[in-house]
This record gives sequence, structure tokens and C-alpha cells, in this order.
Amino acid sequence: MLSDENKYFIGIDLGSSFIKMSLYDFKNENQLDSISFPDNEMEILSINEGWAEQDPEIWWENIKKCFFYFKKKHDLSYVKSIGISYQMHGLVAIDKYGKSLFNSIIWCDSRSVLIGEEASNKLDKNIISSSLLNSPGNFTASKLRWVKENKPDVYSSIYKFMLPGDFIVFKLTGNISTTPLGLSEGIMWDFNKRDVSMDILDFYQIEKDKVPDIVPSIGVQGKISKENCLNFGLVDNVTISYRAGDQPNNAFSLNVLNDGEIAATAGTSAVIYCVTKKDISDPQNRVNTFLHCNDDINNKRNGVLLCINGSGIAYSWLKKTLKINSYFEMDNLSEEVNSSEGLSFFPFGNGSERLFNHNKNLNAMINGLDFNIHNNSHIIRSVLEGIAFSLCYGIEYLRNMGLNIDSVKVGDSNLFKSKIFKEVFVNVSKTKLYVYNTDGSLGAARGAALGTGDYNNEEEAFSSLKLIEKLNPQESKSMDESYKNWKKLLNKLI
Repeated sequence: MLSDENKYFIGIDLGSSFIKMSLYDFKNENQLDSISFPDNEMEILSINEGWAEQDPEIWWENIKKCFFYFKKKHDLSYVKSIGISYQMHGLVAIDKYGKSLFNSIIWCDSRSVLIGEEASNKLDKNIISSSLLNSPGNFTASKLRWVKENKPDVYSSIYKFMLPGDFIVFKLTGNISTTPLGLSEGIMWDFNKRDVSMDILDFYQIEKDKVPDIVPSIGVQGKISKENCLNFGLVDNVTISYRAGDQPNNAFSLNVLNDGEIAATAGTSAVIYCVTKKDISDPQNRVNTFLHCNDDINNKRNGVLLCINGSGIAYSWLKKTLKINSYFEMDNLSEEVNSSEGLSFFPFGNGSERLFNHNKNLNAMINGLDFNIHNNSHIIRSVLEGIAFSLCYGIEYLRNMGLNIDSVKVGDSNLFKSKIFKEVFVNVSKTKLYVYNTDGSLGAARGAALGTGDYNNEEEAFSSLKLIEKLNPQESKSMDESYKNWKKLLNKLI
């Protein structure tokens, strides 16, 4: 048995762009190392309009690269357990031999929007509002129904379907399982019965035997296979002990675990995530309620999630288009001007946006371009403003639903590294912003230590979490006016 003197935990963050892995030293409560692969962002395949796919084997290949990197630099025989964070709402399916049958249909894929709308119209409204807490929308259950309708031969070959994180657990352990949290992300969880929703399975004619075994999100879920232990330099008894979608995990990483606490992130997509004890159902389906990772029968915890699909992916697109070397350089360019000089950017170019009625796909646009005035700095700043404005627009909706949003916690990563982005977000939303020294992979590593019982409770798990910056909203009439004009243009689009 490993002693506290030499005990490590690994956190894996399966994103849409990169796989990131952290190695966490339990005794010293610090990150020993971190790495991400590939060197350039993973491709999102879009062979038809509105489609978004990734090959799940590419995820696995990059995870292996992370392990091999750590193996060269560290003694991984000290690793006790692994935690996993993953991109939400995706669909992976395997046959009885464990082979994936098609590319993963990922979170921003829009092909099943009409299937979700039909389900919303035909399902009993009480099922949606009190059992599922969500319309089936464009989530995993609807994606699976799309496969059944459009590729029946492939569907008939499915042994089990999975969320992306479930697939990685399968590759690491050989065990096929999912979590209540994962099923809630796919709109296949009955919040009243605390079990798989037979209402949605029966409606979509999805056989229950295609549902994986259910394990807790926090707790030992299986052992790493002997082959993987040998390849990665691990001892035989290493376990998986934590699994959560990226947004619940982002909140977990920030110690956002209790009623009324709020987290945000601005990676590929941008999200506001509010923890609540209430079963909240939005009749317009603009925001969605899922289980939070620390929910249990004696400690009810849900997460109300608002998502803007086009966040970091818009900034990434701009970096490639303008042929700028780094995000750091882009951030510096954005600070060279005091305003975007009338430019308005709308980041809605990454599939249908749930924030708008009927899951609209507005596409992205930039408005007000003047060839005699604007340069790269104005364009970059307008993109940062537009993404921040989109989050603020969503916050207005959450407040109208009765949620109190006074302060938000974020990690020091992605767009929240940008000075301009943070200032615009804070000053327009009128919220306090707390920035911490953490990210998704480090949070998953802490989750693994909590799942094995090495941390006795959540308070212990986050005792070393450090606040590195606090921003209070400042009065900015010019920014308020820019946001007001941005909203006027947006209302014309929707």
C-alpha cells in the first residue's frame, strides 16, 4: 500500500481541442507536472452542415502519449488512482468486441435537433418538467435515436452506448460503465426515481440493455487493466475513482459544490454553471439542469448550465485566420486599443445555440467593419467582447429565472487569461470574479483522491486551492453602451 509520503493521482481532461493530463502529489498538495496533446488542436469533422464528429480512438492515442510523457519523467508506480473529466453530451457506441462503430457525435453536433423538437412536442409535459427536467433537445439520447433512424444496420450492431468519458474508462479498464451524472447529461435520467429514465428510452425505442452498468461519479469504478499498467508504468491496483463531464468537473475543480455557488469557463464553449438543491426546469430549454458530480441521495445537488457553443473555438479560428503565433500575442494586441471602435462580433458559429428559442443556428458574424479604421487589434478585441457579451446575455436570462448571480469562480485558463475578456465580463455582468490556480485535469486528480477516500471530505480536497486574482465590477458607461448596441443587433438576428 502506498503511504502519504509517496502517493500520486492523475487527472485526465478530455476536451474537444486537447487532452490534458495532470500529475498530483498528494502529500504536498501540488501539481508535479502537466502535459497536453496533440500539439495542434484536434480536428472537429463536419462532413455535412451542422455535423460535428471526432474519432474516439484519436482521444485514446493522445491519452497514451500523455502517459508515456509522464512515464519518462516520473516514477508512476506511486500513482494510486485516476480521475477523468470529459466533453459532455457526446455519443460513442461499441460492438460486442469493443470496437467503436462510428466517429463520436460530439456535443456541438446539430443533426438531431429536429428529433429532439419532435420529442418535446409529443412527450408528456410532466415528464419533461418534473422527471427529465429538460427537453430531450440535441443531447445524447436524441443522437442515439438519430443513429437508429438513419443507420439502422449500425444501430443493430451497438452493444453499448457511452458518453466520451465512459469510453476512456473502457479503454483504461476494459469495464463498460456510466454514471448517473452522465445519463443526466444525455437526458436519460429520471430525477424523481433516481434511475434510468424508461420514459425516454421507451419513447425513442432504445433498448435498456444498451445502457452500461451505472457506477457513482465519485468512488472506485474499476481497476486499470494489467496491459495498460505495464505499458504506462503503473502498479496493478491503480483504479478509476472519479468521472464527471467537463462543466460539472470545472465547478468541482473550483470547489463549487454547494447550493448557490457559481462557476464559469471559456474553453471551446463558454459556460455559466450554477449549483442548486432545486429541481429547475426551463420551459424554453435555454438552460439545462443536470446532476452535479457530488449529488447523492442525502445531499441533493444539481447543476444549471448555460452554454455558448462559440467561445474559444471562435478565438482559435481568429488566431488561424490572422496567422498570429500565440494566444498571448493576441491578448497583447487586444490591449493596444481602448475599444473595438464600433465593431460587433457574434460568436454563434459552432452549431445550434440552446440559448435561443428552438435551438437556433445563427452563424457567426462581425458587424461594422470599416477598412479605414479597423486593424487586427480592433478585430481581436471585438471577438473577446462578443464572447463576453454572449455570456452576459445568458446571465441576464439566469437572473430572470430567479438565480442570484453575484460572484463567479473561474480557473486561470483559456479566455479567462485575457485581461480584456475578464474586464468586459465583470463590468458588463456586474459580478465579482474570483480566479483560482486550477484547471479541469487538476480538479479530476483531486476528485480521484476524494473517490479513494484519501481525502476524507470535500473541504480537505480543496484546502490548498489558491485565489490568485479577484476582480470587482467597475462603472463603464462606454462598455455598457457597447453591450446595449450589441444586444440590439442580436435581437434583429434572432
